Amino acid sequence: MARRLKHWGWGYEDEQPSHEDLRASADFIRARLGFGGEPRAHVPLSEVVLPEPRLSAPRELEEIAFTDSYERALHSYGRSYRDIFRAFRGQFDHPPDVVLRPRSEAEVDAGMQWAIGEGAIVIPFGGGTSVVGGVEARAYERPVVTIDLKALDRVLEFDPVSHCARIQAGATGPRLEEQLAEHGFTLRHFPQSFEFSTLGGWIATRAGGHFATVYTHIDDLVESVRALTPAGVWQSRRLPGSGAGVSPDRMLLGSEGALGIITEAWVRVRPRPTHRASSAVRFRTFGEGTAAVRALSQSGLYPANCRLIDAEEAGFTGAGDGSHSVLVLGFESATQSVDTWMKHALDLCSDHGGAWERRGSRDSAGNWREAFLRAPYLRDTFVAMSVLSETFETAITWDRFEAFNDHVLGAARAAVAEVCGAGSVTCRFTHVYPDGPAPYYTILAPLRELEQWDAIKRAASDAVMEAGGTITHHHAVGREHRPWYDRQRPDPFAAALRAAKGALDPTGALNPGVLID
Repeated sequence: MARRLKHWGWGYEDEQPSHEDLRASADFIRARLGFGGEPRAHVPLSEVVLPEPRLSAPRELEEIAFTDSYERALHSYGRSYRDIFRAFRGQFDHPPDVVLRPRSEAEVDAGMQWAIGEGAIVIPFGGGTSVVGGVEARAYERPVVTIDLKALDRVLEFDPVSHCARIQAGATGPRLEEQLAEHGFTLRHFPQSFEFSTLGGWIATRAGGHFATVYTHIDDLVESVRALTPAGVWQSRRLPGSGAGVSPDRMLLGSEGALGIITEAWVRVRPRPTHRASSAVRFRTFGEGTAAVRALSQSGLYPANCRLIDAEEAGFTGAGDGSHSVLVLGFESATQSVDTWMKHALDLCSDHGGAWERRGSRDSAGNWREAFLRAPYLRDTFVAMSVLSETFETAITWDRFEAFNDHVLGAARAAVAEVCGAGSVTCRFTHVYPDGPAPYYTILAPLRELEQWDAIKRAASDAVMEAGGTITHHHAVGREHRPWYDRQRPDPFAAALRAAKGALDPTGALNPGVLID
């Protein structure tokens, strides 16, 4: 029997810890944080009553159409804290009416055309890992059809000469890497959601990968994209680069399903690395670490990993003891030893007060990596024990970072104290560029009601915008970031985007509420 994803949380149903294991985890978390209740069990799907579907699929789509409670609940939400909180409590007020699981591009098109003909809304769905309300079927008067693309998961062509591959949009991270490995290649794009998110989702949301410098976004790896729209097929020409007007690929990158359903893409791949080195560097203060990271980002060394973690977060994740900020530093190459690069990088860190120990460094880096990969699973436990676990991320130039960070941390911590009475806000860098970092903030606090999440989210987002940052560096806009995205984008651009939407999707069927109305 095939494994089933949890309809309410992260991962598979058979990965859900037992109640005894959940209590042990809760005891550990309470000891570390100083707050958190006894873990509760999620509301089982058998006790959830969903509204009746407002549509039924025609005979020609029956094999790929689903209206059962599991499929509709699974496709109701993404996987933000807000989503998991509601699903955990059995709150599925507006599930999609029909879920389609097409097996080919022709079936994607047939499903989209049928839904539009019925006056329905169409929500493209990849891995369902959105943390910004990007796939949520909200309270729409029109029926909702969700099109799940995960069956389109093959590497269709591999070009060993140009180092490119043509891959279907529904391929998850492990699935596409497994197929590329047969050729000795990798896409080298590893977001935290890698296990479940898909190539099409990465493109639609301009996802950021695990690597901290150079090719940090999926944007840099896309050679051409193919998408289906109500107005026809959108396919760009395969080229290493082009100056021919506004890029059709760039318009689809970050389009979040509002302009078309991405079905495949040619992407740039590379030989799998065989040389690696990693280290964890301690700094007395986050400021010293920031200076070192800026020097690294402008040195031309381009480390694969360059994540600066503040002392409090380092202590919680096991990357440090809580008394120092920690830089997780790594290099890799498919062609040559990286030891010289690492030596130069550590020399730069030493110039800014950095210190490291070889054995301890590897343990610290490994502990951080394990915590990073397990974080989405741990969030389910946080929800069960009424602990708010939320993140927000942004980007800012180096010259403004110190004032920006002070303002954002101050506003977020004040909101946490006012709304929750206790809690913490920590910071790390996920990606760094020669002109600035991408700070990533984590909030942990006791939580009773979802309105507390709303208030803190509002305060943090307002602070980011007031201080000149972007509302999102790599989590996309979705429905949750819309109020702040509307403030960030230029008005003439918004008008142009509405015009494009009107030309491609005249009935407004494709994922309404993201990017534009």
